[in-house]
Amino acid sequence: MDELVTETGAPRPHAAALMEFIHSLERDELLDRQQVAELDILTMGITFTVYSDGANIDRAWPFDIIPRVISGREWSQIERGLVQRLTALNRFIDDLYNDQQVIADGVFPADLLDDSVNFREQCRGVHPKHGVWAHISGSDLVRDDDGQMYVLEDNLRVPSGVSYVLENRAVTKRAFAEIFARQSIRPVDAYTDELNKLLTSLAPDGVANPQIVVLTPGVFNSAYFEHSFLAQRMGAELVEGADLAVGDDDCVYMRTIAGLERVHVIYRRIDDLFLDPEVFDPESMIGVPGLMRAWKAGNVGIANAPGAGVADDKVVYAWVPDFIRYYLGEEPIIPNVPTYRCMYDHERAFVIDNIADLVLKPANESGGYGILIGSRATDAQLAEAVEAIEADPRNWVAQPILSLSTVPTLIDHEIEPRHVDLRPFILTGERSYVTAGGLTRVALPKGSLVVNSSQGGGSKDTWIIDLHPASGA
Repeated sequence: MDELVTETGAPRPHAAALMEFIHSLERDELLDRQQVAELDILTMGITFTVYSDGANIDRAWPFDIIPRVISGREWSQIERGLVQRLTALNRFIDDLYNDQQVIADGVFPADLLDDSVNFREQCRGVHPKHGVWAHISGSDLVRDDDGQMYVLEDNLRVPSGVSYVLENRAVTKRAFAEIFARQSIRPVDAYTDELNKLLTSLAPDGVANPQIVVLTPGVFNSAYFEHSFLAQRMGAELVEGADLAVGDDDCVYMRTIAGLERVHVIYRRIDDLFLDPEVFDPESMIGVPGLMRAWKAGNVGIANAPGAGVADDKVVYAWVPDFIRYYLGEEPIIPNVPTYRCMYDHERAFVIDNIADLVLKPANESGGYGILIGSRATDAQLAEAVEAIEADPRNWVAQPILSLSTVPTLIDHEIEPRHVDLRPFILTGERSYVTAGGLTRVALPKGSLVVNSSQGGGSKDTWIIDLHPASGA
């Protein structure tokens, strides 16, 4: 299914104005606008880092000028579904680190928690503000040939990509200024203000103007561009672990040329295990000794909270519809992709018997790494996957191979369909906020389903279009 045009080539109602405009341009003019957009990206230094053969390679952000368009009516439903999902996930995380009622009631298996690599025993008994652990989340959505949008996975630890949502919009506004003047396209630039409000709300009680910092592993991290971008947009300090210290009063301080300055909220972009060498990995050089003490004492807010990654697990994902029913008493608004859990004998047998027709995913990899698409794998790769499943069933899930929707994309001077996914970003605190659209990632090689930029994917601006009711959108 193509999201912008029908099988006959006619534009869908919500994409009619965009497609009419694109077709009104001469090919050379469209190519010129693509080249100008790419020059904008280079000039503004919009980059991402690829790790290759031990080297860190900075590359210009890959961008396609033709936007993806989603109707406002559909998006309003998706937005409600994402808020519902993150509400239930946060209830689940809070339950796991406290009463574990979801296990006592038989909704979630205890042995699955016992084998979780992201459950942090050090977080037991903690009650973060608002009962929220995953404050900043990115849920990956895909549309199948049936037109239905599905949640493919949840990213609750340190999800990245929102800076590219904002930068993609800025570049597209310059490239297609004419159509922005004629269309009602929902804005995305309120995100950093909303993020700042959320982080401010996590400050210790009684602090009216908190000092907020963004904690980065450093310039060699693949998402460093985003860390610096968000810090600058919020007016927050960008710091590394060595810039912070925890005092005898269990408060966090930032080292400045004027002396120590109290820090009230940390937006951390460091994985749990490197966050505090006193509690987690003692060899960590990028964390802050004593940070967990300060957090547990209520003297600093941390987003996302340590331990939130327990729900960022492709096996736990299979239970999210049950969490929504259990905690909220509601049916899921956005369905999961059907998922086979190899930890169960009968599901594992089905996966092994049908492995060539499934997508195999390890439970805790990210960035598209470790995924095997059965229909494109060799016999040797399939046999190796079966061995891995049988050796560690808990670590594997399988899903059907979806026929991901496509969007017209400029490829080698021609417009061709390419497969896409979508990562909206959800902020959860006293209230919830969802970006209007999100990061559309596009698989640039023909026929590819791999959208990750680190593996050859690109990106597009995502337009949520509000049309007149008579148009049906």
